[in-house]
Amino acid sequence: MGSSEARVFSEEPAPEGAPAIFVDVHCHCLPGMDDGPDDQAQSLMLCEALAADRISTVVATPHQLGRYDGRYNAAQIRQAVAQLNELLTEAGIALTVLPGADVRIDERIGDLLASDEILTVGDGGRWLMLELPHEVFIDPTMLLAGLAQSGSLVMVSHPERHHFLANRPSHVRQWVPYGACLQITAGSFLGGFGAEAERAAWAFLNEPLPILLANDAHDTAGRAPRMRAAHRLLAQELGTVAADVLCIENPKRLLAGHDLLMLDR
Repeated sequence: MGSSEARVFSEEPAPEGAPAIFVDVHCHCLPGMDDGPDDQAQSLMLCEALAADRISTVVATPHQLGRYDGRYNAAQIRQAVAQLNELLTEAGIALTVLPGADVRIDERIGDLLASDEILTVGDGGRWLMLELPHEVFIDPTMLLAGLAQSGSLVMVSHPERHHFLANRPSHVRQWVPYGACLQITAGSFLGGFGAEAERAAWAFLNEPLPILLANDAHDTAGRAPRMRAAHRLLAQELGTVAADVLCIENPKRLLAGHDLLMLDR
């Protein structure tokens, strides 16, 4: 599993008129907000690529806290999402954008959620996307426990791209009691983030937490959408049922605020 031979699937075009089947809960598609598109033209190009990746609904997740602390709040993100949806309608791009955020771990998260300064996935109120710093490992266990007590669950974004977790995938078992789930980047299964992230992406599938895939796309080049390709590869390696759970069912469940499914391994 995870061999470079499988990556050729990413270049196969979608069948003519193929319906959108994916929900993408992690994407940096808002113009000029963080490290995604610089302007509206680039944002529309990325949204076209998302629609071509058979995505019907995408959650815009600009970074909050960390080095983006104080740059924009929940209200500003909601406004930017509304403006982008208007542009998509005018451009005839069949994609719906929902507000969210890629929230860097911070001891203030509970209070900031309560004061509506930071956003949950799809603005749904139940699931928070939590990003850990890449430079050093900060264990989020206590934060997960506190948020669970207040009714919030955590989706930890791209753990396979975090060096500490990539080399210790069993560490995430500590988060099971607090209802956490893992969001793996679609491109990681295709070698897009290097051999370590690719190996870890497969390894996390054996851990006892619910898992879902998302694109974490930033542009139409090096960080382009790759959900279709990842789904095809996972179907080949694990079977269609498992691929659908990871790429279709669990993202939809998370966006709806529901409990996620475990892989039947």
